[in-house]
Amino acid sequence: MTKMIATRDAYGEALIEIGKDNENVVVLDADLSKSTKTHGFGQEFPNRFINVGIAEQNLIGTAAGLAAAGKIPFASTFAMFATGRAFEVIRNSVGYPKLNVKICATHSGITVGEDGASHQALEDISCMRTIPNMTVIVPADGVETKAAIHAISKMEGPVYVRLGRLAVPTINDESSYEFKIGEGVTLKEGTDVTIIATGLMVSEAIEAAKELETKGINARVINIHTIKPLDNEIVIKAAKETGAIVTAEEHNIIGGLGSAVAEVISESCPVLLKRVGTKDTFGESGKPADLMKKYGLTKDNIIDAVVDIVKKK
Repeated sequence: MTKMIATRDAYGEALIEIGKDNENVVVLDADLSKSTKTHGFGQEFPNRFINVGIAEQNLIGTAAGLAAAGKIPFASTFAMFATGRAFEVIRNSVGYPKLNVKICATHSGITVGEDGASHQALEDISCMRTIPNMTVIVPADGVETKAAIHAISKMEGPVYVRLGRLAVPTINDESSYEFKIGEGVTLKEGTDVTIIATGLMVSEAIEAAKELETKGINARVINIHTIKPLDNEIVIKAAKETGAIVTAEEHNIIGGLGSAVAEVISESCPVLLKRVGTKDTFGESGKPADLMKKYGLTKDNIIDAVVDIVKKK
């Protein structure tokens, strides 16, 4: 049986690991530490944990000050509030001076579920990738999350990491997986079409590719864990070799992974493209699985997109 773990849980475990190795690591939270999973770090290292209260602008502003003083701050809250409420502070106090702040936002996407549209961040990738100097990472599982957190703790510069609420399937082998910022991962070779996915949609893409084989379609599957800087080389190679691309993301199709891929191939190797994601709409309250189905974010939606695009080649 596939191990299931939420990326936010893996994040909390990774924080404690890097906190033991580096005394410059400090963690900040906006009174949501049990949900964002930073409370474990707070219990282990109380002198390096700050709860700023329900005040995301202050969360980012304080993190920026700590970074300017040489610390490595990890600032966490829900994705909606991290990128929405604090956007101006991130832009002007973190991105502009290129400070070493790690914004790790949980509860992203529509799978926040019953919390409803006000808490379902479906535009956060778009907001963050437009800020100069910002690296944007969306891990696919717990293994990748841990590896990503370790990696960004060693790099200099601002980073946005998008994490989820739900437990998701583990697709990477913890004993051998190597995370490289900015490098996509080919999970399955294929010649007819390429499925490029990010976050929890990677596991859906893998399942879709398996089913497509029964329909005679050989699909390549690529995991893009770093939306910015995008791995242009792996995208262009896929476009040239398969001639069609389907992107899959738990995000608005405007401004996220699909848009980033479209920008690359339209300039370097134009091919057919279809984007699986929410269609420029807000979500609603409901069970995560029901919302994924209603808003077109399942393996069946990926399969439909692939079948349609292959017919047009």
